[in-house]
Amino acid sequence: MLDYKYIRDNLEAVRKNIADRYMKADADLVARLYDERNAALKTLEEERKKRNDNASAMKAKLEPDARQRLIDEGKALKARIEVLEKKATDLESRLEEEARRIPNMAHPSAPVGKEDKDNLEVKRVGVPTKFDFSPKDHVQLGADLDIIDFDTATRVSGTKFYYLKNEAVILELALVRYALDILMKKGFTLFTTPDVAKTEIFEGIGFNPRGEESNVYTVEGEGTCLIGTAEITLGGYYSGAIIDKAKLPLRLAGLSHCFRREAGAAGQFSKGLYRVHQFTKVEMFSYCLPEDSDRIHEELREIEEEIFTGLGIPFRVVDTCTGDLGAPAYRKWDLEAWMPGRNGGEWGEVTSTSNCTDYQARRLNVKYKDEDGKNRFVHMLNGTAIACSRGLIAVIENFQRSDGSIAIPAALVPYCGFTEIRRG
Repeated sequence: MLDYKYIRDNLEAVRKNIADRYMKADADLVARLYDERNAALKTLEEERKKRNDNASAMKAKLEPDARQRLIDEGKALKARIEVLEKKATDLESRLEEEARRIPNMAHPSAPVGKEDKDNLEVKRVGVPTKFDFSPKDHVQLGADLDIIDFDTATRVSGTKFYYLKNEAVILELALVRYALDILMKKGFTLFTTPDVAKTEIFEGIGFNPRGEESNVYTVEGEGTCLIGTAEITLGGYYSGAIIDKAKLPLRLAGLSHCFRREAGAAGQFSKGLYRVHQFTKVEMFSYCLPEDSDRIHEELREIEEEIFTGLGIPFRVVDTCTGDLGAPAYRKWDLEAWMPGRNGGEWGEVTSTSNCTDYQARRLNVKYKDEDGKNRFVHMLNGTAIACSRGLIAVIENFQRSDGSIAIPAALVPYCGFTEIRRG
């Protein structure tokens, strides 16, 4: 969340940021509650001092009447303090609840807009794949080659689930190992993370685990949820901790399953593997000093670019507009791969990387100790190395051949042990 004092002292900018993000939050209410909370705490402190003075005075030799007056005053102070403590606690609770609705401030250069069509293309690598035949989409190719089965998965598990079969199983594992090898060489600590996390960790990262609009699967009666990304479990790894400054930046990579309800997702944009309820992903995460977060954000983006350049997949990078940013993100880059089977050929998001500054760290209480001995909040960043379901789309559709077979990108051949996928 944002610092309360920052909100109060920068109301106009915070109001504009909320409007630019098309979110609902009341910065003025937060500022008022902050002042009321501070006033209540000041009064409470004054009353506690009076109680201490009263207790000290009781230690002296006093006349009975004087002692009784102090006893009566002490009882009155105790009653007032109880009322003030409840008021301060209630105000603190309301303040935190309302402040959590306010999104992070957006980067000054982030394009202002409502949805992904307002994102700004900043870079393009490669050119859209051209074919001398009519290309198929990954759904058709998957069925023809017997490597993806949506129909049986729908019967067994429901819509937006799938079976990978035969060579597609190896291809997915190849994508994972390919990404992990790149991250190992860059000094990332590798993790396989739990597929569930506590509700308070979800809330700390900035995900809403409740309500009809939530994208989260909750585990009934357990106070936990299925994660939609290892950002949640990697971000929660140091919750409540003070990290040694000398160890920063920390670079973590987490392999996990990801579960998303995808409520309301329908149509061509969610066809096949593009928007599913379960997939495998390798996620990057970094804890760093505030002055380093912009640089590390660029590093994460460059790693994503290296991964897809190495695969030979055409892609573009877009600067995400304010309305398409998640609440915790200060700035987000999306990498969109060319997908020949998508509406006759379109760009589709395959990775993203976000600088969340200290927004998540404040909610999860992750700090480092500065040279002056003060505990300060770290900055936290995340980025997708490979989301296997969408990575499979990009590989299958871009490397299809006229005879219906699929060539394996050269970078993946050592991991796959075969150079092509063909029927029979």
